[in-house]
Amino acid sequence: MENAPKLTELLKAGNEKAIRTVYEEHRNGFLLFAKRYSLGDDEVLDVYQDAIIALCENARKGKLDDLQSSISTYLFSIGKFMIYHRLKKLGKQVTVNDFEQVEMEYELYDEEEQNSKLTLVRNYFSQLGEQCKKVLTLFYYEEKKLDEIQKLLGYTNKDVLKSQKSRCLKQLKDLINK
Repeated sequence: MENAPKLTELLKAGNEKAIRTVYEEHRNGFLLFAKRYSLGDDEVLDVYQDAIIALCENARKGKLDDLQSSISTYLFSIGKFMIYHRLKKLGKQVTVNDFEQVEMEYELYDEEEQNSKLTLVRNYFSQLGEQCKKVLTLFYYEEKKLDEIQKLLGYTNKDVLKSQKSRCLKQLKDLINK
């Protein structure tokens, strides 16, 4: 893989080849690591894809400019806390100490080339309706709170917005899984 500063700049620019490379190089190791936390395969893949998106957004926002660790360590850290929060939300207990072995375990896996789901997400995202694009972009890319999105887009209440966001995500997942 390329050196970290150059890769960071490519991610910052949204370079699809760089994103695909990061996605494919770390996918198997992350999926194998995450399977032990009693999440289904689809949930683990969702967490990984969310971690990739967060990595790219953090790069775009300049948060990786002074990164002191490797891209893989940073990506796994994002993913491990997403798993932690998902498990917490599901009412399952897990300790942060369970995640200390991430870097060591990751290095044990030999990565294979995989088809990039990230590219699929981008392609199918463009097929969504304008309102779905706005809601998902504001929530996931711009990290706006639901209250802010509600005001910006003129929703009558937050529950309507939550339902819309849920329908948009389901629509995107359905398009990807066709």
